[in-house]
Amino acid sequence: MKKIAYIAAVLALASCGQKAKDYKTELADLKAQQGDIANKIAKIEAEHPAADSAKVTDVRVYEIKPSSFTNYVQIQGKIDAQDNVTAYPQMQATITAINAKPGQHVSKGQLLVQLDNSVLKQNIAQAEAQLSLANTVYQRQKNLWDQKIGTEVQYLQAKTNYEAGQKQIAGLRQQSDMYTIKSPITGTIDQMDLKLGQVATPGQTGIRIVNADILKVKADVPESNSGDVQQGNKVKILVPDANDSLTTTVTFAAKVIDPSSRSFAVEVKLPERKTLRPNMTAILKIASYNNGNAIVVPVKSIQKSENGDFVFVNNNGTAKKVTVKVGATYGGQSEILSGLKSGDSLVTDGASDIEDGDKIKVLASNN
Repeated sequence: MKKIAYIAAVLALASCGQKAKDYKTELADLKAQQGDIANKIAKIEAEHPAADSAKVTDVRVYEIKPSSFTNYVQIQGKIDAQDNVTAYPQMQATITAINAKPGQHVSKGQLLVQLDNSVLKQNIAQAEAQLSLANTVYQRQKNLWDQKIGTEVQYLQAKTNYEAGQKQIAGLRQQSDMYTIKSPITGTIDQMDLKLGQVATPGQTGIRIVNADILKVKADVPESNSGDVQQGNKVKILVPDANDSLTTTVTFAAKVIDPSSRSFAVEVKLPERKTLRPNMTAILKIASYNNGNAIVVPVKSIQKSENGDFVFVNNNGTAKKVTVKVGATYGGQSEILSGLKSGDSLVTDGASDIEDGDKIKVLASNN
């Protein structure tokens, strides 16, 4: 029994010695790892000295103050003549005379082209001869009737024949006028392809006349802007090819949406300008909204998140995140409906590099 007890004691002592040895080894390993970690920390701190210090970001700010803000609907249109018409013949006939040429200024009602109406001329001459006879008979019958000679029927018959002859000649002359092409407006002949001896056809061969002194801009506005564009709105018109611009008002805005293009027509009358010509391209900037006392900020200062739009302001050297409600945006500027007030120092340049509570250093103001 003593021998067994001795063996057990020896085993216990060996076990304790082994545990002591394992503990020292583990401790040595941990200290080695600690040293490696300390070396890595020191290296990072050396490469990034501000890593464990307060972050300071250089920014530029914009001092907010109320200003005027106008939102525009920008569309493309073209210049057209207020009076731009094509005069067509009303009858099919051969052209016997041309009294005008392209580029010529003509007056309203001026005879431009004569068509062959020789048959009608003969009919008119014959009718005039008959009318002369009817007039003579009528005058004699009237004199007799005034003297109570003859019957009333004879007098009325002579009067009826004379009046019928007058109406006949008037009708023939109206028909004769249909064998002419007259200018419906005062303007300049812009296009005419008619030739002597050519057979003019209604609706196919005509003369285009333009009054270039009275111009307008025509454009189509998308249906989505139907609530923004109305007659009377101010509009800026740019004509790139003429290097010209002007400010006026919308003179016409259609009430009906075109079902195919989903747009509605607008027109703007133009003052007389020698630099402008029909069919020139024009850019229209129609003022759809104006606020003379708005809070306006650069678009680049506004950031987005899942919770909405926000900006940063300078709060005594600290970035402060402010949630804002953004209104209309135009020309790189946005109207702020809520969240900012006059006097706030808005962070512009550098806003994307900071977070709420970061230290900031203002380099300059963008005002």
